[in-house]
Amino acid sequence: MISMSKLKKVLKKIYIKSTQKVAHLRKTVDCNSEWYGGEYAGFYVFPDILNEQSIVYSIGIGRDISFDTAIMDKHKCKVFAFDPTPKSIDWIKSQILPNNFHFNEFGIGPKTEDTVFYLPVNDEHISGSLEKHSNVAENRSVKVHIKSLKDIANHLGHKHIDVLKMDIEGSEYDIIESILNSDLIIDQILIEFHDRFFKDEIPKSVTSINKLREKGYEIFAVSDLYEEVSFIRKPALEQFSRA
Repeated sequence: MISMSKLKKVLKKIYIKSTQKVAHLRKTVDCNSEWYGGEYAGFYVFPDILNEQSIVYSIGIGRDISFDTAIMDKHKCKVFAFDPTPKSIDWIKSQILPNNFHFNEFGIGPKTEDTVFYLPVNDEHISGSLEKHSNVAENRSVKVHIKSLKDIANHLGHKHIDVLKMDIEGSEYDIIESILNSDLIIDQILIEFHDRFFKDEIPKSVTSINKLREKGYEIFAVSDLYEEVSFIRKPALEQFSRA
């Protein structure tokens, strides 16, 4: 017999699928997937190609590192986390963190610069955005430092990233192209799309997904809310399949 919680999830997924434009978010490849993290901060990961040598970039932390602790616990890998949000920085400083968790007090952007970062309309909320949208206030902002992915990787000495997770409150759309043009090898890209923050007739994620597919990325898992979308680089999956 199906549990009540599982039934609610199924019904919610059916409702979203019937009322929102989500056809472009369907899976395009089949492989193993496992949910890492809590209900609101987690993502699906293809775990079979990860180990203690893996490099994970976790961009956008808020006050929830359940994804990061889950992937570190399972694979003993290093996580490099990034968030310029003042409340996130203060929260991280108050935590006892694992030795393989490395936090950086800056964000990611199309280019390296100091820029305006808009804070949430609701002061109880944590995460802000580089983009103006319905969840941030134009009259509440701070200056933050952001770096391009290429500059971040150069700074940290990385040429290959096993997993890049990005939850950056609507700033993801402008940044995806710079990530794909960085010449870095990234095996898995996990993105929370915030189409709900914008009033575009065509979801902004449509263009982003087309760009990712042009660069050889396919969707292997999607959350029940159709927001957390997990991509894998086809050569990485093919190499695993041949092993």
